[in-house]
Amino acid sequence: MTEHSKTDGLPSIEAPAAPEFQARAKLRNERMSGAKIECNACPVLCQISVGRVGACDRYANHDGVLVRLDPVVLLRRELAQTEPQLVPFVARGEDAAPAPWNGDLVHADQVFVTGVGSSTTYPDYKPAPFIVSSKVDGVDMVTVVTEGIFSYCSFKVKIDTDRYLGAEQANVRMKGEVVGHVTTAEYGSQMLSLGGVHHLTGGSKKEGRVTVEMMQALGNKQAVSLTIDGGAQLVIQAGRAPIVNGVEEQRMRVGCGSAVVGIFARQFHGVADEVLVLDDHITGVLTEHQAGRCLDMRPSGIAVLGRKSTPGRYFQVANPGNGWGGTDIVDPLSIIEGWDPQVVWPGLRLLVTSTTGEHAAWYVLNDQLQAVQQDMPAEVRTIVDRIGENCEPSLCSVMFLGGAGGSLRAGVTENPVLLTRAIKQALVNVTCGGAPAFVWPGGGITVMSDVLRMPDNSFGTVPTPAIIAPIEFSMRLSDYQALGGHMDHVRSLEDVLRHGAWHNEGAPTALKWAAQPKANPWPLGQDPMLG
Repeated sequence: MTEHSKTDGLPSIEAPAAPEFQARAKLRNERMSGAKIECNACPVLCQISVGRVGACDRYANHDGVLVRLDPVVLLRRELAQTEPQLVPFVARGEDAAPAPWNGDLVHADQVFVTGVGSSTTYPDYKPAPFIVSSKVDGVDMVTVVTEGIFSYCSFKVKIDTDRYLGAEQANVRMKGEVVGHVTTAEYGSQMLSLGGVHHLTGGSKKEGRVTVEMMQALGNKQAVSLTIDGGAQLVIQAGRAPIVNGVEEQRMRVGCGSAVVGIFARQFHGVADEVLVLDDHITGVLTEHQAGRCLDMRPSGIAVLGRKSTPGRYFQVANPGNGWGGTDIVDPLSIIEGWDPQVVWPGLRLLVTSTTGEHAAWYVLNDQLQAVQQDMPAEVRTIVDRIGENCEPSLCSVMFLGGAGGSLRAGVTENPVLLTRAIKQALVNVTCGGAPAFVWPGGGITVMSDVLRMPDNSFGTVPTPAIIAPIEFSMRLSDYQALGGHMDHVRSLEDVLRHGAWHNEGAPTALKWAAQPKANPWPLGQDPMLG
């Protein structure tokens, strides 16, 4: 059993063995056994025996030296290899780097050091592990690279589906613990807010552990199973279709009922006398809608349940559910209150469809003005299929949202507010694992990044609990000096590639080359001052 400092009642954690490490340790703390070292990469302060790893599985006691186990990820603009390549750092004092790299690889416009695997600035006063100088288009640049320990962070999840997931503000649970809530519905999507400091630190220990487990998996593009109070069971994964109540979703709606009526009105004209598009939010009626009026369509006399908004647009026609158009409707005729006998006529052709075209039925009114379902004509089926064609695939999008606080900024400068101001003045480009990050307006440094555009396994955890995420700040060298940067710790890219992090003490570690995703702009090419 590996001992850990008793922080906030954390239980002892059995650390897996690392048999490749040698059985010798340096004494780091007089209170500890000589066979252990203390890791201060996070507030837990694990006491690690030789050949063992800390509670986060990221640091180990290697022959009495604290080392980082996973590699630092470096981005290359053009990578010939299809798979990432592991290369050991050269130990300090050695004269030459081993194959496969040489001087041709060390070009500032091709190599970017990310925060993935870079280590942290904890206990907050240390400069960032990598402060890298380079030259881009003749301009001296510097990139400050670190892993942040984020307590104030969450994931915003956009789920493209017309299916009802749960009421707004309903709790979202994993393994029975509340880990987030349902937020607003957007156009064709349901939104979830998952994680956050209150779930990490404000609830029970189990709630915090389950929350950080969920956040790490979601950020690392893995599937997560969730339940919504009073709503659906979900399996969500970045870049994949959601699974709702055991069924994989297929389509994101093309628009609300009113929008579908308007978009396809000209195509419906002449082949249908009335079109009713069912929707949880805004149900559309073609002949009443302005689109139908502009096409001089004959009024049908239909009376629809719900609250009429504007002509041809109805709210609250049914309750949310898993039926037609995201409602609880099973029989589409149930929302028709009746027909105006002075207006309607026998033989009227009625199409009822959902906003995705997944549900559609064709009716013709008989002499008693009753809607009788019939086979759908081919020309009508073509339009319904076109509605489906215009629906994008149902996907889950996962956005990391984190507040970069004091320790992150202290790793950049001794006067943190100057970094905040420089970012707001667009003098600093902020990235997460090399991926573009949107910086929210207002106070502080609140960044948001798409996890699909970040390197694989960008996120880790510490058992405080908190999330570990990469962040990089790139700027002109002159601007870095002006904001009080740690100039004594600025090193060339070549030196970084040879020796690793400045506080690595020469311990062996590794780097991993990875190709820059084609969708991402190059991190060092976004300085507006460079044109």
